[in-house]
Amino acid sequence: MTKDKGTIYMLPCPISEQRDVWDVLPKSNLEVINSLDYFIVENIRSARRFLSRAGIERKIDQLEFVELNEHTSKVEDVERMLRPILEGRSAGVISEAGVPGVADPGADIAALAHRHGVRVVPLVGPSSILMSVMASGLNGQSFAFVGYLPIKDGERARRLRELERRVREERQSQLFIEAPYRNVKLYETLVSTLSPTLRLTVATDITSPEEFILTLPIAEWRKRGVPEIAKRPTIFLLGI
Repeated sequence: MTKDKGTIYMLPCPISEQRDVWDVLPKSNLEVINSLDYFIVENIRSARRFLSRAGIERKIDQLEFVELNEHTSKVEDVERMLRPILEGRSAGVISEAGVPGVADPGADIAALAHRHGVRVVPLVGPSSILMSVMASGLNGQSFAFVGYLPIKDGERARRLRELERRVREERQSQLFIEAPYRNVKLYETLVSTLSPTLRLTVATDITSPEEFILTLPIAEWRKRGVPEIAKRPTIFLLGI
């Protein structure tokens, strides 16, 4: 008799650790988490810390963890992670922060699961991409997350002008991020490169007590100077 396949649960976790887990996640997620003993995670240490803070029923040492991140280079490694699920064991996928599978390596295991007929279930939780759009006042009917921009100054400026054209021609909001220690440099390039009338949203430390989200025309940002974004997780949005 063929054993039923397991299920993959995409498990959100808090973006910030300064809030209680269940202040930002629905408590119903705990029932699903408690049913699992196998986790595919971006970082084992942060996943263990999240589950401990969540107050799960099982002891952490009784759980099995495998890492799926930017260092997972072989397709065979991802296939090996899926094997227990094909044999009937369910698994939770956990990102380092926010929702897995969105700008996150967890998408690889979800894609493989679909190819093998494994059910993938997304649970509710905080996504900095969606939350920044919600609060921005920019176009939420059409928007694109474009990830990281080029690091070299000339290439970055050209990319920003290209994104501005897309905003104006397609009326599509453009979202992007940077390594926190390079936030200030990116901000300075933004305000010196883009049109004064273009609107820029700076969304920092989303869901934390120090959360900062503000949308202003580039001209107004130039008057204000650099906000407190150095080494703080930040997402930037452009719109009209």
